Amino acid sequence: MEKKPGFMSRRLILGTTIAGAIAFFIVGIIFWGGFNTAMEATNTTEFCIGCHEMEDNVYQEYTPTIHYSNRTGVRAGCPDCHVPRPWVHKVVRKIQASNELLHKALGTIDTPEKFEEHRLRMAKNVWNQMKKTDSRECRNCHNFESMNPEFQRPRARKQHLSGFENGQTCIDCHKGIAHNSVRHMLSDEELEELEAPNPKYVRPVPQMYVDGLAKVEAKEAEEAAVALQAKVDAKAAEEKKIAAAVAAALASQGGEVSSSASAATESSINVDWSKASTREVTLFYPGEASIEWVMNGRDHGGARPFMKGGERCVTCHDKETADMGAKIVSGETAESNPIPGKRGSIPVTVQTTYDADNLYMRFSWEDGEHAPVPFVDGGKMDPQNPMKLALMVSTDDVEFADRAGCWGSCHHDARSMPDTPAADVLASSEFKDRLIFTDGVTKYIKESRTKLEVKGRRGKKRGGWDKLKSEEEIAAEMEAGRYMDLVRYKSGEQLVEDGVLMDERHMSGGQGAEFEATLNAGTWTVVMKRALNSDKPGDISMATDALYNIGFAIHDDYSDARFHHVSLGYKIGFDNAEAEFNATKQ
Repeated sequence: MEKKPGFMSRRLILGTTIAGAIAFFIVGIIFWGGFNTAMEATNTTEFCIGCHEMEDNVYQEYTPTIHYSNRTGVRAGCPDCHVPRPWVHKVVRKIQASNELLHKALGTIDTPEKFEEHRLRMAKNVWNQMKKTDSRECRNCHNFESMNPEFQRPRARKQHLSGFENGQTCIDCHKGIAHNSVRHMLSDEELEELEAPNPKYVRPVPQMYVDGLAKVEAKEAEEAAVALQAKVDAKAAEEKKIAAAVAAALASQGGEVSSSASAATESSINVDWSKASTREVTLFYPGEASIEWVMNGRDHGGARPFMKGGERCVTCHDKETADMGAKIVSGETAESNPIPGKRGSIPVTVQTTYDADNLYMRFSWEDGEHAPVPFVDGGKMDPQNPMKLALMVSTDDVEFADRAGCWGSCHHDARSMPDTPAADVLASSEFKDRLIFTDGVTKYIKESRTKLEVKGRRGKKRGGWDKLKSEEEIAAEMEAGRYMDLVRYKSGEQLVEDGVLMDERHMSGGQGAEFEATLNAGTWTVVMKRALNSDKPGDISMATDALYNIGFAIHDDYSDARFHHVSLGYKIGFDNAEAEFNATKQ
């Protein structure tokens, strides 16, 4: 009789015995454990910086960043950003890493010079991979759906909301956050491809985000209103105090208040400012940030939404102008010739009202400390005028005015800007009889030029001063209303200039305006009265049922040219809540 095989000898699939299956199972566990242990051993920051190419270069750039050290103590190491967590993708990445071992052996990046030579190529490889995966490794820690806008800066809130709605992904905006940025080295075509929205990445905006956004905006609006009212009340109290002091001084001398003394303390522009709307706007130092700089993606990360999405500058920057000004005035960005001690921003309280005939605006701000200009004799650019205030108004017919206000008139080739042409070039120009080059190239708008050089490729100068349209073409643009109305007041000369911006800055020809300016107790107050309607060429008649674009500039501390403080582009309207400057009726 045949002996029955034992349990361990029984045959299973393909003739394998149970004993053999158990043996294979145990060997498999050991192999898997060893394989996984070995793979995880290569999945640490310590392993990544085991070669000097990584430790001496990217690791040194990474340690000062927020991903290495932060207030919460959460650290994102090399594998957190560069190795996928899903097992299949992780294995694929490890196989791809074998190519890096080859280049280690070849010494492709074994010196700092070689590393820098290949940095852009390596960065593009990472960026392209992140773009394809919807920034998968970023989202291991940062979840769109968990974001609370109450803890984000105003610009971040807007950009994340845009990310939800338009299909943006993390790497579109966050290049160079852990290593030296080389984004500026990308071509325009590469930038467009890398940062274009992907419809596949569009997400519904979570209700939690919508609620948080509404909550934080309401809170900030309330805080701003309280702070603004405090300033208005303080100014009213100061004016009352000054008037009482003048009256007391005159009374102590036994005299009546003379007409001249009364004129010194009372305004001839009779307006009930309690009926005016009030808003605070922070003007900031713009440095060399021209409209070409704004339009160029290598300079300005917001160029794409500005140019292709039609987004306004205020959408992202309205609440961060003070930070922007501080960064620029220090020379950190967009300024090659910083002035030591110059302030980066000026908070200005603006009151706006109107009656049947006139628009009234009152500007108030604190005077600053004098900062001598080291490259000007005497330290004052315009010794005659301690302060100048300018306003520019336009319709949406002027390109960029709806988004950037008067910024469209500031070009990279204007006087004192980086690409300003030399005096001999201007003197020999074919346009020397049409444009006034006494002080160099002045402001102009795109409508007066056939082309603007934005990128500055192949050594080209940015701007368009020498691309002037014909006189007939410019006359047609003026007839169509595509120009900027300009009004400026010079405090030292007590001079009002009213002109127009088109082919250049014309400082006369308008209807004029009435200004009053005082400097009391360290505070400037400037009041403007201007007729709503005009028949002068270059003036904009303002209908009370329409919105207009407006921008302001203050030349404080005897400054001149581009060394001023400017506003972003805003909307002005009449009893219109949609306007940032809402003139309310008397």
